[in-house]
Amino acid sequence: MEPTRKESLFILSGASGVGKSSAAQILFQKEEDYIVMESDLLWCTYYDTPQDGYRHYRETWMRLCASISQCGKPVVLCGCGTPQQFEGCEAKRYFKGIHYIAVVVEPDVLEERLRRGRGIRDEGWIKSSLDFNRWLRQNGRKTSPPMELVDNTALTAEETANRIDRLIRERL
Repeated sequence: MEPTRKESLFILSGASGVGKSSAAQILFQKEEDYIVMESDLLWCTYYDTPQDGYRHYRETWMRLCASISQCGKPVVLCGCGTPQQFEGCEAKRYFKGIHYIAVVVEPDVLEERLRRGRGIRDEGWIKSSLDFNRWLRQNGRKTSPPMELVDNTALTAEETANRIDRLIRERL
């Protein structure tokens, strides 16, 4: 079926450990004006090829979000991603706009959350998360379209969710 109703799509991004999933969980539980989805839900090794897999993964999610928004509500898709990974997708045509929000945190706080809060010992994973967080902090506002950054270094998950909700509502 071809989607006919166009709603906005919100991409909620951020490195592993920054608090985006905690904020998204709060929004998921209380929000009624938009649908919150976790992108890891569909991940499998089929998509684990940067050349083609990532593109298919984004296209699949965008088509799914377009179908969901036929109920008249926009979708907030939570996961790691940047505008360049979505803007070139064919499924972009199903939305009246795509808005990008990235949760970021100070590097030392992120490392602490990963090591102590999540108990992650994999140095490669920690480095990857720190690198993506650093990239978002330095480049997020320079992407096309720009990403709105939410720095939750000193915020609770509830405060982070409230800021994200406010940004979404400003763009509805």
